[in-house]
Amino acid sequence: MIVENVLPEYYAEMLDVWENSVRATHDFITEEDIEFFKPIIIEQAFPAVSLKCVKNENGAITGFVGIHDSKIEMLFISNASRGRGIGKALLQYAIEQLGATKVDVNEQNPLAVSFYEHMGFKIISRSAHDDMGKPFPILHMTL
Repeated sequence: MIVENVLPEYYAEMLDVWENSVRATHDFITEEDIEFFKPIIIEQAFPAVSLKCVKNENGAITGFVGIHDSKIEMLFISNASRGRGIGKALLQYAIEQLGATKVDVNEQNPLAVSFYEHMGFKIISRSAHDDMGKPFPILHMTL
């Protein structure tokens, strides 16, 4: 599995991966929430982080990770590619190559919480709302 740099021309495809992943794993997110977040992600979040991706044999992006100041700001895997080690590979790359030691996880996404715990992260605190002030509790985790 090769972890690659992300170019801005990949953003639209990555937004599709994000939406596909969110729909599969974030059952607490509404259609309105998805539409609210999409322009923020592509216009503000992607350019603000160091992005890496993994592609399949056809060159399609199957997952990506975004890091800023040793914090994993995003890690999304397309639903069809889940369970194949892509998230683990991206997370290990982020830790070993980019110095990532922190992550915030939606409390309502227990699969993600258990994934990070399995990878050595511990919950250090909790916030009742996300960074946008929405009522999605966040667990702050660290290695």
